Amino acid sequence: MSSQSSSATAASAALHQSSSQRALIGHGGTSTPSGAGTPNSQIQQSDLDVKQHLMNYQRYFDSASYPYINDVSSYEKLSKIGQGTFGEVFKARCKSTGKMVALKKILMENEKEGFPITALREVKMLEQLKHDNITDLIEVCSSKTAGPGAKDRTTFYLVFAFCEHDLAGLLSNNKVRMSLVHIKTLMKHLVAGLNKLHRSKILHRDMKAANVLISREGVLKLADFGLARPFVQRESGPRPLYTNRVVTLWYRPPELLLGDRQYGTKIDVWGAGCIMAEMWTRQPIMQGDTEQKQLQLISGLCGSISTRVWPNCEKMPLWVAMSSEANSALPQGKKRILRDKMRILMKCDGPDGKPMSDPFGRSRPNDNVPTDEDAMNLLDSLLAIDPDKRPSADEAEDDLWFFKAPMPKENVQDLMDTVPTSQFEYTVGKGAHANRGRHQNQQPRPHQPQRATNAIPAGQYRDTIF
Repeated sequence: MSSQSSSATAASAALHQSSSQRALIGHGGTSTPSGAGTPNSQIQQSDLDVKQHLMNYQRYFDSASYPYINDVSSYEKLSKIGQGTFGEVFKARCKSTGKMVALKKILMENEKEGFPITALREVKMLEQLKHDNITDLIEVCSSKTAGPGAKDRTTFYLVFAFCEHDLAGLLSNNKVRMSLVHIKTLMKHLVAGLNKLHRSKILHRDMKAANVLISREGVLKLADFGLARPFVQRESGPRPLYTNRVVTLWYRPPELLLGDRQYGTKIDVWGAGCIMAEMWTRQPIMQGDTEQKQLQLISGLCGSISTRVWPNCEKMPLWVAMSSEANSALPQGKKRILRDKMRILMKCDGPDGKPMSDPFGRSRPNDNVPTDEDAMNLLDSLLAIDPDKRPSADEAEDDLWFFKAPMPKENVQDLMDTVPTSQFEYTVGKGAHANRGRHQNQQPRPHQPQRATNAIPAGQYRDTIF
């Protein structure tokens, strides 16, 4: 009798609890008559009530308005100018002022936890980063997505001041003639913007030519802070850990390729060095397909990675794995040939406007290009294998090269006047790096059909970022 009494008491308590839950949740589901059903059915009904309650909340949020931000209908989309992992970018015109802007659509389709953390970071950081050489965030807009499968979700856009070109697009166009003064001015702008970032305790983590914009007035601006994040600088104790899967492959420094998670601002400095070299060569200087291949290219250009040039390299998490492979990603005995290689590949216009380059890329020193030792010294330091030997952005901004003739100008307005149409990597090449570098001339072998592949395009990187 005692066991039957306790079972009845438990069933009564379960029924009472389920009724209380339904009372708290609301009246979205159908109620079960008192004394009917089993405890399992009551629990199932309670779960249904919870789901109905959540659906009611979803309908509430879907019908909500955002009175403190404008609707994207205030802007007229003109063309698509960019596509990235975290969203699309459109050229648009403000209907009230006629001013051109860039609309960056924040992808929400795969978000399960609300607003993307990367977009929140981007908005928060750009609010405090007011600088001539950093892109300007104007506002955040919203748009109600309608149609089948859209689930009436709200889409958000970041509205930026419009810049006519990105550096990758300009370098892809052989008709854009850049002189040494132009290169020096753009590099001065780049390191100034990077210095502002680092002084604000922010890592960009995706320095590449496609993320460097140039306005109609000839001012360079760092853009695309989708991977950026604040960093902590401690005087003592262990450094914080960050995600390792950042920076587009062609611009990724050796410490990230070897698995470092305690990196700092020097990963952005390496990217600045790659961009500096690219301004002369007109194409990315190291175009690896995999992390292993990228390490091999770095060793071939900047010298072998060893404890002699980088004392802490053996402490990197992937050092053993990379060095023990049959075809090692860390070949030894390679000399540093960065200066000699750059002299061969340099392309720029002289003071008289005539090209100073070797159009055939012959593997010999280019006698038509005068040696700029100060420029090579800066590039050599930016692309140092050991992160500790690279200069800070502050030190790079004060480099001797920027204080020798020809002096950098305030802007490259004269260069922009020669480019009548917008030059973006996406619109020029119809896809990232499509018409750039060694990949553009690859053709399928005769009598062999080109194999389909799911591989990520060269230079691209997809990953979940934290």
